Amino acid sequence: MSVEGKIKEGAGYVKEEMNEHGKDPESQRKAQEGRDLRNEGRMEDGKVPKTTKPGTGH
Repeated sequence: MSVEGKIKEGAGYVKEEMNEHGKDPESQRKAQEGRDLRNEGRMEDGKVPKTTKPGTGH
């Protein structure tokens, strides 16, 4: 597991959580950027990317 992957996953999580409840397109775009960054970090660490809808608990 790389430190860089863990940092990307953590930063993506924070960005996604901060913006996922916004209704405007800008918030949704930022939430998607967070998801993408989070998944990039997960893949670097050999984990599978999260593909379920955010907030479903999976």
